[in-house]
Amino acid sequence: MDSPEVTEAVDALRGRLADGRRVILGIAGAPGSGKSTFAAWLQQQFPPGSAVVVPMDGFHLANSVIDGTPLRQRKGAMDTFDAGGYLALLRRLVSRDEDVVYAPEFRRTIDEPVAAAIAVPAAVPLVITEGNYLLAEQDPWKDVRAELEETWFIDTPQDLRMSRLIARHIGFGMEPESARAWATGPDEANARIILATKAGADRIIPWL
Repeated sequence: MDSPEVTEAVDALRGRLADGRRVILGIAGAPGSGKSTFAAWLQQQFPPGSAVVVPMDGFHLANSVIDGTPLRQRKGAMDTFDAGGYLALLRRLVSRDEDVVYAPEFRRTIDEPVAAAIAVPAAVPLVITEGNYLLAEQDPWKDVRAELEETWFIDTPQDLRMSRLIARHIGFGMEPESARAWATGPDEANARIILATKAGADRIIPWL
């Protein structure tokens, strides 16, 4: 993506990595904002093997935990994640004292997290972690922010976010009416919470 804000952010990030230390960069944003796409693009701006993307979504509670509970109808809300597990992983990544740390990932094709799916060797200097609630002030999320060197917020127009969400839900098997209902219901409720945290970001990144 070619914009002055992105170019400046990436150049500054390269400068932070110049001394070989590890940087944990957070990418926050509302559902459908393009966090995953941006994180994957950002990873490609650095030499192979020098950056790894570790999504927060790997800490979704499993369906076997939330099925039959009110959480099932709010999947994606703050309390449907293992925030303590995510925080513990970030602290391990910051410590950089293990040869390899394995992180989970969320696979939309099965709508479930998969453990130990992402390898983060100690030699990797840049860890990009993306997720909805990186700037939330509730416990224990506020401690997540403390582990991140910087957090960037992806700022995407509302109409574009909504159309992406609906298309995503349809692409993974929802009927169009159900996809729209979920995007304008649970997704939008979460989006309002997330957008309220934008002011806490170190950088606002326009991303289309």
